[in-house]
Amino acid sequence: MSGDVSPRLAALLFLERVQVDDLARTRRWIEREGQRAAEEAARRPLPPPPDWLIAYVRQGVGKARLPEAVHVGGCSMAPGQPTAVSREQAVAALAEGVAACDFCRPDTALGVLE
Repeated sequence: MSGDVSPRLAALLFLERVQVDDLARTRRWIEREGQRAAEEAARRPLPPPPDWLIAYVRQGVGKARLPEAVHVGGCSMAPGQPTAVSREQAVAALAEGVAACDFCRPDTALGVLE
């Protein structure tokens, strides 16, 4: 800038430099806090899987999901995003004719054989 900068403009330019420095410092704090939170989350053990799951199949856009199979919690064969359910809900689903997973056999684990 030229030497004929008004005092008001000089003050505003100074303020801008201060704010840019403040913003850079705040972004460093945010980055450090994000790293700290990620490290803390990595140290935390994963919650245990639910005891029982029901996997659903969608019939089409705008249609209800239908129960496809009951699984033991943590079953790797449960497709999509299964829903965690209580023991009673799992037993009721099996009693209503929802299939038991052939891999994890929740019907055996629940003491309910098809």
